[in-house]
Amino acid sequence: MITIPEIVEKIVKASPFLEEGLSEGIINLSALARKIKPEIESKLMKDVQDGAIVMALKRLSPSISNQPTHKIQNFVDNLGNIIVRNKLIVYTIENSSTLVSKQKTLLERISEEKDTFFTVSQGINETTIILSKNINHHFKELFGLENILSNLDLLSSISIKLPQGNNLISGIYYFIFKRLAWEDINVVEVISTTNEFTIVVEDRDIDRAFSVIQRMKYK
Repeated sequence: MITIPEIVEKIVKASPFLEEGLSEGIINLSALARKIKPEIESKLMKDVQDGAIVMALKRLSPSISNQPTHKIQNFVDNLGNIIVRNKLIVYTIENSSTLVSKQKTLLERISEEKDTFFTVSQGINETTIILSKNINHHFKELFGLENILSNLDLLSSISIKLPQGNNLISGIYYFIFKRLAWEDINVVEVISTTNEFTIVVEDRDIDRAFSVIQRMKYK
């Protein structure tokens, strides 16, 4: 037979924000117990006392606080260099039969350019190209006849070197995005490789975003 602690654990683990709040000790357990009480009673098909739910939450909190958060924090402590770039533009283009060849031509043209940023992310129906403003004239010349769905400028990026083994730890990106969200920083685009992670934000948010990541690294 399923028990109150088992149901409480499933409810909490289904919500990363609840799990994080409990691990940080910032959630009112009595208020949370009242909120999840109807769901618990529905699963048990009987009345449940608030105190029993609170007790289950108290027992769960220590085990949560010793789980991924400390492991992730240790990982974040070993983040590599942080590189900031500005004057970026993001284009989203409808996929076409000519798109790949134009990307190749663009790469050939900018191969000798210094201090440039260029990345391509191709989806099923559309492709996103992020590039430095100083090579934008090449883009306009080559892609002028393509169906450009959107474009944004006045953007900056933060690139972070990730330690080896980052793909073996769950919650890394959540850990970063959560702190950016708490500071009300909108992430325009995300670029990642196995050992590098880049976020693109508006110019007005770059200082705050950099500070957030610095605090994470040197907490």
